[in-house]
This record gives sequence, C-alpha cells and structure tokens, in this order.
Amino acid sequence: MSSKPMQETIGYQMVLVSRAHRHLVSTALAELGLYLGQEILLMYLWQEDGLTQSELVERMEVEPPTLTKMLNRMERCGLLKRCQCPQDARSYEVYLTEAGQALQQPVTQIWHEVENRIVANLTLEERLLFRRLLMQVRNNLT
Repeated sequence: MSSKPMQETIGYQMVLVSRAHRHLVSTALAELGLYLGQEILLMYLWQEDGLTQSELVERMEVEPPTLTKMLNRMERCGLLKRCQCPQDARSYEVYLTEAGQALQQPVTQIWHEVENRIVANLTLEERLLFRRLLMQVRNNLT
C-alpha cells in the first residue's frame, strides 16, 4: 500500500477536474434551460435523429430509468418527442423538435468554449498527448 496521502493521488485530481468541468458546463447549460447530461442526449440526436430509447441507453451508457426521466423532462420542455417504433410497438423512437434542433449551435459553442479553457496554455503536442492519455485512462477503467 502506498504511503501517499489520498489528496496527492491522480484519482483525487481526476475528481477535482471532473467537478470543475461539471460546474462550468452545468452553469453554462442552465442559461439555455438545460440540465447537465441533456446536452449529451441532444448531441446523439443531432447526429442521428430518431434513435430508439434502447439505442440511447447504450450510447449514453446510462440506466434506462435515468434516460426515461431525462426524456420525460425534455419532452415536457418541448425539446423532443417520442413516437412508437413502426417495426416494434414496444419501442419508441426519439425525435428532436425545432426547439431541440435550435439548441445545437449554442450548446456546441459552450462545449468549444469549455474545451478552449481546458487546453489553455497547452501546446498542440500537449493537447494531443493529453487527449490520448485520457482515452487510455478511460480504457483502463472500463
């Protein structure tokens, strides 16, 4: 066992970075009337509108009840609609409304602004290395 205090571990630093990122993104999204995580769902639908709820669960790596709660809230806000799947009456496809489509530019801008803050003062080489290392760490954890 390491004698290093927990506050000096990489894991602890990851927690601090994650909290800071979540706070920054959630504050910016709140100005658009969105909750943290909803932008991820929107991103998948901007790429491929009409995904089924099960496809969204798989892509977002969330539990079905979590997605259902998110969809209910976003449907009430008029950002999306669910339609019964023509091939399988037990499944629902999720489609963006005009209001959901209209959020693509401002949400994308938020993510780019956050990205710029994340990599500020890093060289191009450091940015590429940082991204590769993050991907490797995620791979290690999954």
